[in-house]
Order: sequence, then C-alpha cells, then structure tokens
Amino acid sequence: MTDDHRRIDFHSAGTRCDAWFFDGGADSPFDGPGGRPVVVMAHGFGGTKDSGLEPYARRFAAAGLAVFAFDYRGFGDSDGTPRQQASMTGQIADYRAAITAAAALPGIDPRRIVVWGVSLSGGHALSVAADRTDVCAVVAAVPLVNGMAAGRVALAQVGARAVVKSTLTGIRSALGARLGRPPILMPLVGKPGEHAAFTAEGYAADYLAVAGPSWRNEVDAAVGLELGGYRADRAAARIAAPVLIQIADFDRAAPPHAAAAAATAARAEVKHYPGDHFDVFEPKPWFEPAVTDQLEFLRRHLLGTTHEGAL
Repeated sequence: MTDDHRRIDFHSAGTRCDAWFFDGGADSPFDGPGGRPVVVMAHGFGGTKDSGLEPYARRFAAAGLAVFAFDYRGFGDSDGTPRQQASMTGQIADYRAAITAAAALPGIDPRRIVVWGVSLSGGHALSVAADRTDVCAVVAAVPLVNGMAAGRVALAQVGARAVVKSTLTGIRSALGARLGRPPILMPLVGKPGEHAAFTAEGYAADYLAVAGPSWRNEVDAAVGLELGGYRADRAAARIAAPVLIQIADFDRAAPPHAAAAAATAARAEVKHYPGDHFDVFEPKPWFEPAVTDQLEFLRRHLLGTTHEGAL
C-alpha cells in the first residue's frame, strides 16, 4: 500500500469486502459545500481491482476526485465463499454496498456519487445508477450490457460444440451447488481452442498483461447460466444522471451494437475507439484517450466547465 491510498473494509450481505480509497489530495476543484464527489469502481468479468483499475483510479485522484475501488465478494482481497463465483445479482448488491460505504467516509459528498465500470461492470454501472438520486454521473467503458448478444458473439467465435460443453459444465456446477458441493471452475481466459470463458486470439495475453497478484484465472462455470439472461441495457432509460458510454468498435467480448443501443436508451454521450475490448487498459493504445475523455466528461458535468488538454 502506498501513501496516496489506503485500504477500507466494508460489508456486503454480511461479508467483508476489500477496497482502496484514494482521497484525491488536499485541494480539489470538485470540492463543494457537501464535500467531494467519489468515483466508485469495480472490475469486469472475473477481474480484481489490482488488474488494470489502478491507472484509472490514480488519474481521477490526481484530478481531485476521491476514488473507492473494490473487489466483489469471493474475488481478490475480499472475503466470501465459494471463491470465484461471479453472480450478477451479487455483484450489483456489492456495488450498492460499496456506494453506501464510500458515501459515509469523511469529506465525501453523499449526493455526488460517480458510478464507474468497465466490461461487465460497465453493465453493472447502468443497473446500479438506475432510479437513484445520489448518482451525479455514470461512466461505462466497453460495457457488456446484454448477455444474449454476447452469447451470440461467443457462438460465432468458438462454435456450437464449445458452447454446449460450457453450458453442460455450468449446469453441473449449479446442480452441485444445491447439494453443497464446491463450484466447478473453468479458466477465465485461454488461447483459441482451449476450454475457457474468453478464447479470442490475443485475449489471454491481454488479460495476463494487466493481471494483478490477487487475480486468479478461474471462474465458476455456472456463470454462463445467469449471464445469458443479463440485461443491464433495460435499466439504462431509468438513469437520471449524465452517462458516458465508451465503445470499442472492434470489441470481440462486449458487442458494440448492444452498447450503442443502451447508450440511446440512456441518452448517453458516446465515444468510439477503433480498438478491441482490452485496448482501454494501460498500456494499450486507447487507455489514454479513454481516461482523458472520462475526465473531460466528469469535469464538464461536475464543474460545469471544459478543461481542454487538462489531465
């Protein structure tokens, strides 16, 4: 742990979750009578906060925003069993618990919450922000918002046999859980032809390049059963706050057309990048444009001004 952030424990459904808190420094242009806004962020599918979120968190903190980055139950440095079980409803509940914890910290304005997500958590950000009056802005980078649309992309990439195999493994894991058995784990990322959740060419190297020490290349195979019905896009129209949706035009994991449809429903600002899903993580080429656009968006809506060229 470095001097610019500290660890925070909070609880979700009775389980201790681990977070990093960046206070944003002593002086900030974002400070108001109620305190400072806080960016609440978590990773995407099977990710941990030490796997690519820190560069974003540091940039926001350097700009004067507080940041609360956390691990879901069962992942990273958070407690919870079984491990590596990616429940959509559970992760959304963890987001809400993280917002409550972040809003209660000294110096934080509880009426100015920024919900930030990437990949699957980009979809979660839309779901979490819906119907809330304490959210002042939403950032969803390369969001996965429609599980069926993502499933069709996966089917085209790996073929029906691989999809059926994963589905059967997921059913076995889910049935075993009802009998008190541990989940059946499958690799989160693998090379083309391997049995893993993500097997597009280059994805294994891309994910491993950002993987932190707490990340494990495992996920409960049952996740596909819940993911198929995942529809974060249906919450988009119920968000009152400004929304930024960032789309990678050649995304092979989170279908761009589904993200664009969600953006229309949310009346969101949209930014396009001619790259793939993992290209918005440092040191990939679209990290810098993506984080710069996020900061410009937040400055404009939280300060009412545009800082051209400011980082």
